[in-house]
Amino acid sequence: MRTDTIRAAAVQIAPDLSGRAGTMTRVLNAIAEAADKGAEFIVFPETFVPYYPYFSFVLPPVQQGAPHLDLMREAVVVPSAETRAVAEAARRRGVVVVRGVPGRRQPVSETATTLCERRRLCRWERASGGEAMGE
Repeated sequence: MRTDTIRAAAVQIAPDLSGRAGTMTRVLNAIAEAADKGAEFIVFPETFVPYYPYFSFVLPPVQQGAPHLDLMREAVVVPSAETRAVAEAARRRGVVVVRGVPGRRQPVSETATTLCERRRLCRWERASGGEAMGE
């Protein structure tokens, strides 16, 4: 029986609804804070960067087109400066970070810093003929 202990942090912070940059600042600050408190495994909510499509719960479908396009424009490109910043923060602190992003995929993978990638299509990806993979 293993007796190793891993301290985990479930990050519960609000995204910056004005866009990806503000949310990324919050992510990097949360990684530093959790690591400073001894966390070794840091988990963020699903589709946290840039933000979860909250509007899909309050707007009728006919009014969701523009917000979905905004979310697509703010989506994280994988790989990108944002994914590299999180990887570098994790590497510098010696922690593992799990985060969900509604991402726009590039043909090159970040295999040196990404341990696992699970692809899930967002509504706007499905509606715009996204890749035929995911849930």
